[in-house]
This record gives sequence, C-alpha cells and structure tokens, in this order.
Amino acid sequence: MSRVLWVIATLWQREMVRFYRQPSRVIGALGSPFIFWLLIGSGIGTSFRSGAAQPQNYLEYFFPGTILLILLFTSIFSTISLIEDRRQGFLQGILIAPIPRYSFVLGKILGGTTLAFLQGVLFLLLGPWAGIKIHFSNWPAIAGALFIAAFALTALGFFIAWRFQSVQGFHAVMNLFLIPIWILSGALFPPSGASNWLRVVMIYNPLSYSLALIRASLFGSPALEPFPAVSLSVAVTLVFGFTCFALSALAAASTGQADAQ
Repeated sequence: MSRVLWVIATLWQREMVRFYRQPSRVIGALGSPFIFWLLIGSGIGTSFRSGAAQPQNYLEYFFPGTILLILLFTSIFSTISLIEDRRQGFLQGILIAPIPRYSFVLGKILGGTTLAFLQGVLFLLLGPWAGIKIHFSNWPAIAGALFIAAFALTALGFFIAWRFQSVQGFHAVMNLFLIPIWILSGALFPPSGASNWLRVVMIYNPLSYSLALIRASLFGSPALEPFPAVSLSVAVTLVFGFTCFALSALAAASTGQADAQ
C-alpha cells in the first residue's frame, strides 16, 4: 500500500511541476475561457433573458459555464501529456514497472484534477466583477463541486487520450466531442430556451449535472429551471467520474507489455 501511495504522490507532483513550468499551458487553460466569457458575455448580454424568477445578466449566467470550460481545458492539457509521455518513453517505463496500473492512472488523474481545481478557484476571483457575491459559507460547497467535476473531466480526458498516438487526433476529438458536450451542458443557454431535441440531449449529458452542481454552489440553488436538483447533480457527477476512472484503469490494465514497448 505504501508503494502505491508513493507512486500516486510522485505522479501527482510530476503533473503539478510540468504544468507550472510551461506558462503557455497556464495561459491557454485560463486565458481562453476568460476571453470567451468576456466577449460572448458582453456581446449576448443585452439580448439574453434568463426566464428565472430573479433574472440574471448574461455575464453572471455564463460565469459557471466558464468555470466548467476552465476545468475542461485544464484537464485536456493535462491528459494530452500522455501522448508526449508515450513518445518520450516515460509511459513505457511506467507500464513495465512492477506497480498496479490503477496507481499510475489515479496519480495522473489526481494531478490533472488538482490543476483544474486550482485554475477554477483562481477564476472565481472575478466573481464580483460579474455581480456574483461569494459568501464564505459557500466555499466548502464550491470546492467540493469544482473538485468532483474536475475529477470527472480529467478521467474522461485520460480515457480518450490513452489510445491516441498523435496530438492532432486528440484535438480533433476535442473539437468534435468535448466542446459540443460543454455547449450542450447549459453553459451558453438554459435548457428552457432550447429546442425539444436539444433539451433531450442536455438531459442525458453528464456535464449538464456538473454545471448544475457548480451553479448551485455559487448561487445557493440551481437558479434556473429546469436545471436538475443538487442531490441528483452530485450523484450523476460522481457516477460519471468513477465510471471514467474505471474505464481508464481498465484501458491501462489491458495494455500488454508488448504494447507498452
């Protein structure tokens, strides 16, 4: 058990050091969502109607969605390093080492989760600019929501990146799959304003529940109907995260020694 914990802690530390030694990754993970939030929020703001009992301006509405985008971008930049590790031989060395494969997977995912969590917390400092007053009593709920959402997204990124041999292929999946499921989470528009078929897709989109959880932690309630209840959002996000982790661990375990070399 001590060896497993040592492996997890070492890989977690490696992810932290690698990320903050590359300023471009920090800027990309935090800067792009900020620009989206500012430009899209300012451009659509005057024509947005939330339909809630207490209407929100668009910058305020889009704020939780931007946090989710930051978590998504950071998890992508973290898990895409799997491709670099394979090219440099580090991944092959890990796979033939006498350690449980799940310890490597968990260490990698926890490293990306921590990075995404910290980036999300940093963006929260802009909350007052969007008219969001974050009370001290809300911080435990916010921290919990960000962490489990970051874990789920990083585990999903790991599972997708595992089989890719090129960065270009991973980016193609990001553009065709990851960004659309973020858009269809309710980040840009509420489910109540979507067409019927889009509303069905949003109901079955696990990121919709991650966003609802972040929104509830910030505003004290989902704030807009028909966002799901907090208890359901927690359950779906946890199941989604652990399912992605299990799939990632199985994918790593199924990689034979010949494949690793």
